[in-house]
Amino acid sequence: MAIARRPLLTATAAGTLLCALWFVPSANATDDAAGGAPSRPAGASTEDEAARRPALAETGTGADTTAYLIGGTAFLGIGAGFVTYSTRRTAAMSSIAGRA
Repeated sequence: MAIARRPLLTATAAGTLLCALWFVPSANATDDAAGGAPSRPAGASTEDEAARRPALAETGTGADTTAYLIGGTAFLGIGAGFVTYSTRRTAAMSSIAGRA
């Protein structure tokens, strides 16, 4: 009976994870003019203005992303461990079932 509930539990866990990830904020670029344009020097050209404009997902704050890299690597390792464990467990169960 426990084997029949496993796919339901996996689907529930996957759905819960997807719902949780829905609320993670995205990294959208913002326009400086919308949030209050900074003062522009008198001799600034349009090339200087284009160079200062943020590109897609460029915030310019220089945020430290080390924690995100470490956390992402850890979750990737844990996920790979789960896949390996499940594969070995499934192989062991099928060999036991083949003997019976």
